Amino acid sequence: MRYEWLIARRYLTARRKQAFISVITVISALGIAIGVMALVIALALITGFQGDVQDKILGATSHIMVSDLSGEGLRDFQSLEEKVGKVPGVVSVTPVVYNTVLVAGPSRSSGAFLKGIDFERESAQSPWLLSLEKGRLPQGGEPEGVLLGHDMAVAVGAGVGDVVTVLTAASRLSPIGLLPRTKRFTVAGVFKTGLFEFDSSTALMPLGAAQKYLGMGDRISYLQVRVRDIFAAARIGDAIEALSPASIYVTTWMELNESLFSALKLEKNIMFLTITLIVIVAALNIIASLILMVMEKTRDIGILMALGATPRAIRRVFFFQGAVIGVIGTACGLSLGLIWCGLANAFQLIKVPVDIYQISYVPFRAKPIDLLLIVGVTLAISFASTLFPSRRAARIDPVIALKYE
Repeated sequence: MRYEWLIARRYLTARRKQAFISVITVISALGIAIGVMALVIALALITGFQGDVQDKILGATSHIMVSDLSGEGLRDFQSLEEKVGKVPGVVSVTPVVYNTVLVAGPSRSSGAFLKGIDFERESAQSPWLLSLEKGRLPQGGEPEGVLLGHDMAVAVGAGVGDVVTVLTAASRLSPIGLLPRTKRFTVAGVFKTGLFEFDSSTALMPLGAAQKYLGMGDRISYLQVRVRDIFAAARIGDAIEALSPASIYVTTWMELNESLFSALKLEKNIMFLTITLIVIVAALNIIASLILMVMEKTRDIGILMALGATPRAIRRVFFFQGAVIGVIGTACGLSLGLIWCGLANAFQLIKVPVDIYQISYVPFRAKPIDLLLIVGVTLAISFASTLFPSRRAARIDPVIALKYE
């Protein structure tokens, strides 16, 4: 073991003449710990919130949407569906019929987005369809069945077996002129994805029934594409656009939710930089502690240099002291931060309005890359704070230090 480390450890653990220096050392380690703990909690909070919202959004919507620029819908979509399905990275391609409707229930009415999907194919990619809150999926020979989101069912006062009236702006010709299309459907089931925006405004029905009701014939509104790697959606979208006709428009989940995820990313970066200031303030305490230590140990430094210790060795002694304070503070802060995150998840400590944030409580998820970044930045700041005091100690003249001894 290097003698510089032995001396540094002795200086840290031995009782000192000036208790004030010991207090500053403890405060320095505590400041580092508090800063690291705050960083772990803050980044875990933002990461957990972003990840949960992202999972819920992508669990209920498509990763890539392939639609027609004209707005009339895709004709002969089967050939395009086959081409898109062969693009590397694509997991599934399903047709969707989509329109805005008004759903009138037994007690109230509510606006909704009507989606016609192939339940058999969609169930393989959307597990929430296999575990409905109530009821069952409409069967193939049950064109009058419809699924309502949990919050929407509550809003219109409808349950399984009740009849709801669906009205759409798509008009039909009657003896008295154009009238909106109106049809009565039986609620076959109620689903709950956990995404409030989706559960409160969506009604699902079989693809064929939706095409017939909306008068679309054999057309569909868009192709819903799911990919293996959601962060490769932009690249896969470009590949799909390259093999599609000029009238085809491709939109990725990142484009649809760009403002939300950009805001979360910016908030995470700003929070990291802001809380890092706590660590920097604690590092100033390390500098003060080491400078006072140098002043107290001037005689010892003079003796060491008189015995042959080099300035580099003296620098190491005080570097090791500052490094130990930084490592202890970082380890304690990291442990306390992870413990807090575990308790917050176990007891769901931070509740949020589900209608605003799409989730009922904020989960804490500490990503390994974030933890490594926190540890790296904190130790770098701690190590940097030892440079000035250790350099000052190495410049002490042993003759002057021992002049009055």
